[in-house]
Amino acid sequence: MTRIAIIVGSTRPGRRGHAVARWVAEVAARHPAAVVDEATFELVDLAEYGLPLLDEPVPALFGQYQRAETRRWAATIGSFDGFVFVTPEYNHSVPAALKNAIDHLYAEWNDKAAGFVSYGVHGGTRAVEHLRLALAEVKVADVRSQVVLSVFTDFDYTGCDMTDPTAAGVFKPGEQQEQAVNTMLDEVIAWSAALKPLRADATAASEGTAVSV
Repeated sequence: MTRIAIIVGSTRPGRRGHAVARWVAEVAARHPAAVVDEATFELVDLAEYGLPLLDEPVPALFGQYQRAETRRWAATIGSFDGFVFVTPEYNHSVPAALKNAIDHLYAEWNDKAAGFVSYGVHGGTRAVEHLRLALAEVKVADVRSQVVLSVFTDFDYTGCDMTDPTAAGVFKPGEQQEQAVNTMLDEVIAWSAALKPLRADATAASEGTAVSV
């Protein structure tokens, strides 16, 4: 079975990301691959991992993780075959917490697929462009299809005090967005499966090195 993590990329109190990620998970649960148990989806919330700013003394490329938080994060990411990143756009890029979480690891990301669900004033598209570049360096294959959500049209602010800067509104995605999610998931599932031989080869090589040492 292909295991896909839906990663909540913002840790900010009052974030919209958790509601968006829950919706993605609900859509994913109805995906044909999930219905026939070919794929499973799980929410992974960065806020629950408490990763500090990268403080590992050895670069992630070497896999010598010394901090308990890093080892826990590595075990989680290592257990998945692919990812869906749910991210806002902060100052033309991704949240620092998400970039930091990527930088903590290396091999656990390798030879897996990723899709994107972004949201923001500009739909989060610029954040995803940066995210694609960062993920390429840790050998994640990103799919073309992307879900773009607007804070103007995919959220309902009825009854909100619009002078309150923390007013997040209620997430109400347009009808077309569910199909966009399914299209993206089709690609993530297919690519995750296609990359399985590479992951298997890497695991075998790693185990062989461990035995020889």
